[in-house]
Amino acid sequence: MSKIVLIEDDITMRTLLKTLLEFEGFEVSIYGEIEEDKVAEMLKQEQPQALLLDVHLRKGSGITILKSIREDPQISTTRVIMTSGMDMTSQCLDAGADHFLLKPYMPDDLINLLKDSRD
Repeated sequence: MSKIVLIEDDITMRTLLKTLLEFEGFEVSIYGEIEEDKVAEMLKQEQPQALLLDVHLRKGSGITILKSIREDPQISTTRVIMTSGMDMTSQCLDAGADHFLLKPYMPDDLINLLKDSRD
């Protein structure tokens, strides 16, 4: 079973995504509020197939988190899919994201991205 880590501060999105991803056969770890400097250690422990990361978090910036992931040799290859309600495609890809999904997105779009990474 593939593990997905979700960092999303919106409780409704967390609930919906957890249900969707588990239905599709993924193991899901959810973090609603996490300090930016704790993400690297969490990823080293979780060792997910992918990280689904919201750009705008109450306690930080997804882009800042992404940049720190890319700078850490132990987790720099972690697959990161960024999400936001604003089109931040270029900013996220420039910062090192593997993909960007504009909210609201179709569940199939997310599932297809995640399943492609399992092959």
